[in-house]
Amino acid sequence: MKHALTRMAVGTRGRVAGFARGAKSYRHKLLAMGLIRDTEFSVKRIAPLGDPVEIEVRGFSLSLRKAEADALLVEEVSR
Repeated sequence: MKHALTRMAVGTRGRVAGFARGAKSYRHKLLAMGLIRDTEFSVKRIAPLGDPVEIEVRGFSLSLRKAEADALLVEEVSR
């Protein structure tokens, strides 16, 4: 099931499933950061108010603002 990255808990693994409608301004930025469809990542940290969200993708840490994380549709991956 596809949902926004901000709905995932710390320590879970996920896969990029696509981008939310209306998130065109963030789409190009996320693609440039390497977050293309089927890229796997793990959620490392989430700030107390949900902004920013830190994920580990392709061996590096990436912090995303809440609006950027909401633009990313993801699926959880079994551990």
